[in-house]
Amino acid sequence: MNPAELLDITCTILDRAGGSDTGALAPTRGVLLLRSVAPSPLEGTVYEPVLCMVLQGAKQVVVEDAVVTLGPGDALVVSHVMPVMSTITRASAAEPYVACILELDLALLRELRIDVDDATDRADHTRARSALSSGRAGPKLTDAIGRYLTLDHDGSEGRALGPTILREIYLRLLLDEHGATLRELLDHDSNAALVARAIARIRSDYNEPIAVPELARELGMSTSSLHDHFRRVTSTTPLRYQKELRLQEARRLLASGPATVTTVAAEVGYASPSQFSREYSRRFGEPPSRHSTVAAGSTP
Repeated sequence: MNPAELLDITCTILDRAGGSDTGALAPTRGVLLLRSVAPSPLEGTVYEPVLCMVLQGAKQVVVEDAVVTLGPGDALVVSHVMPVMSTITRASAAEPYVACILELDLALLRELRIDVDDATDRADHTRARSALSSGRAGPKLTDAIGRYLTLDHDGSEGRALGPTILREIYLRLLLDEHGATLRELLDHDSNAALVARAIARIRSDYNEPIAVPELARELGMSTSSLHDHFRRVTSTTPLRYQKELRLQEARRLLASGPATVTTVAAEVGYASPSQFSREYSRRFGEPPSRHSTVAAGSTP
């Protein structure tokens, strides 16, 4: 199956569900189909481990100075939890942006990992790869995704074949070149796995001060080694990663309201509202009061 055929399948499912020009649909657990008829502004989000296939239009994902551009037939594998900025760069009513996103179950991937012979990359777990890996989706992977989407997951066929096809998708992904970071992540003693543990720690305490040397000791690494491998995977440092989590959560809280800027600043870990406002404005190009549903200083 080629990407054009998978595009037809995806659009048919979206049309059958309601035919909206722009929107998202989850036809089964762990799958999200997206369609948009217009480009989108650069917006922040936090990616969980996913496989994203762009089927029509184009998208950019930005992490610090790294920019990943995706067009039709491109796949993006996200191996670690990553705060990013993303934008749909090409979409129109005639040719909407269409994408298929598959959440990655790390437990299932780990189960399949032992069946993958990685002699080509097993020797070098010392150099962690980027958490964002893109490339052309192979025909076997595309075909497996297409078969998974066309199943009636509520029927007997879907219940019987769905788990088998999902395992095939995961295996194809692990065998693909841009599945290398996933293979490393699933090996317990790899630096990619250590970075994942550091991320989990930072994420759980994102609104608390973090001492990087202490975090490195918890992982059995030197501070310099943690910085080096963390940057290789995430394109940033542990403290900047934490700041990005704080700012993106702050933006979500301000938009969902009601809350004052001062309240949100404290909730995401800022002792100084003025520092929060400066860093927020620097990150998003506008002061937090612009995104708040409650005027700064007023009562919610």
